Amino acid sequence: MRGVSALLAQLLVALGVGSGVAGAQTYPSRTITFVVPFPPGGSTSLVGRVIADRMSQLLGQSIIVDNRGGAGGTVGAKAVAKSEPDGYTLMVGYTGTLAIAPSLYRSAGYDPRKDFVPIGMIGSAPSSLVVHPSFPAKTVAEAIAYAKANPGKVNFGSAGIGTVGHITGEYFARAAGIRIVHIPYKGSGPAVSDLLGGHIPMSFSPIATTAGNVKAGLLRGLAVTSVRRNPLLPDVPTMIEAGVTGFDAVLAYGLVAPAGTPRFVIDKLNAALQTALASDEVKKQLELDGTEITPSTPEEYADFIDKDEKKWSELVKASGVEPE
Repeated sequence: MRGVSALLAQLLVALGVGSGVAGAQTYPSRTITFVVPFPPGGSTSLVGRVIADRMSQLLGQSIIVDNRGGAGGTVGAKAVAKSEPDGYTLMVGYTGTLAIAPSLYRSAGYDPRKDFVPIGMIGSAPSSLVVHPSFPAKTVAEAIAYAKANPGKVNFGSAGIGTVGHITGEYFARAAGIRIVHIPYKGSGPAVSDLLGGHIPMSFSPIATTAGNVKAGLLRGLAVTSVRRNPLLPDVPTMIEAGVTGFDAVLAYGLVAPAGTPRFVIDKLNAALQTALASDEVKKQLELDGTEITPSTPEEYADFIDKDEKKWSELVKASGVEPE
């Protein structure tokens, strides 16, 4: 009986391995969806579409980008977390949904460590502090002085509650000792559109969505939120250079799948993602968006998400924003 049981166990293992190999060979066999948890026009959408186009070519299947905005990205994130873990519904991960929301919302509806499987990192980029040309401040120091002279009367826009722009703005206000009023939008695109129209004087928005308008003179760039200047706006100083000590708040992008997605699917997607990021075409497009490419293994991205969530939970606390 022991011999029969051992043989049966071996057969089951062999069948399992065989099904995995077969699955790896046939995946993907239909269209893949990349969920971007924000409306079109924002930086996450821009990055997601660049990656989707190249990975589609590499995988031999169509990849559509599905923009599902709402609640600072948590609507789309929850939808992906509850999706079938078959490799056909993925999310373009972003600092706001994977690192900020768990601290900002008492119940975000998902756990970034338990409900998602990391596929790999894409890159990182700073936010930018930009103002309408009619705003009197031409430097960060002047903006701080103006806000101190007009407490609670200066508004700033962001992609929504719980986004990097929101928390970065609150963090800036706390660091500078000023009171500014947050105006949430349903994405970076709408926020920048209202800023261009003069409906708000200031915004913390991803550099990808503001650089073109700054170069065209339609907006004034006061600072970027990284510790180094960004090639997209080389003449715009960092917050640290502008006098805000130790200021560092960059956003990161990556690709994640629902928990339970088979390992062979994750490996195949990671290989395609890394190949895409190594292509000259993708490098050029992401650099034009101000994104620094940082490819990784699934394990490295998991470690990054863990550390990033801890970092931003501290920034949420430092910003003074109360959990919702």
